[in-house]
Amino acid sequence: MTTEDFIIALFIRIDDVMKGIHKHSQAKLYPSEIVTLGILFSLKGVGNRAFYRWVKRDWLLWFPKLPERTRLFRLLKTHRDWTNRFLAEPTVLGVVDSYGVELLHPCREGRGDKQIGKKGYSNRRWIVGSKVCCLLNQKGLVCDWDCATANVHDALFHPLIQSFEDRMIVLADHGFHSKQGDPKNLKICKPKTWNVRMIVETVLSMLTTICHLKRVTHRTWEYFKARLAFTMAAFNLLIQWHGLQPLS
Repeated sequence: MTTEDFIIALFIRIDDVMKGIHKHSQAKLYPSEIVTLGILFSLKGVGNRAFYRWVKRDWLLWFPKLPERTRLFRLLKTHRDWTNRFLAEPTVLGVVDSYGVELLHPCREGRGDKQIGKKGYSNRRWIVGSKVCCLLNQKGLVCDWDCATANVHDALFHPLIQSFEDRMIVLADHGFHSKQGDPKNLKICKPKTWNVRMIVETVLSMLTTICHLKRVTHRTWEYFKARLAFTMAAFNLLIQWHGLQPLS
């Protein structure tokens, strides 16, 4: 499949999900075009300047009313809630895990007052950045997500798990256990049990290799959250591209 065919097929799938959201009378881009650009940005895995040069150089024919670069990314930040339409439905069993995203090299920690990342431990190394919590259903699709600085404990994401209390039993490792108590639907699993690590490790590996999410260059929380939102939407779209075989 060529890049042109991929973008067309991606837009068609996005447009089907975005039905019911109408274009503002003063807007240049349709909602489906904005989401398509946001998902392409997350898949490209580069900075906003490099992505904008790529779109303007190669694909301006498909997006003839492409706004100026900073305005485009403000649109992605403003309309990131549209990506909630692409989140998956919960299943009886689910799994949750956290994922470290490096926003700054550790040697540059504390050099500026506006740094949004904090120092934390991820994948057996210290990073300065954020911790992203992904809640997956039994099919490996993202049902919801949240993020915080890298120095927080995984128990901070208990409200995310608790929001599915009546719909999903969530499996997790000991990092999500809290002495103050766990959500009723959280089940802490011992290592090498329930065979859930295969699902979550595969998902996190795909986010790293395809979306290059392990290290990004955002410097404000709102733009960073927008990047995460479109990345999760892109992941669910790609997983379901040719259908997903249920677990046996």
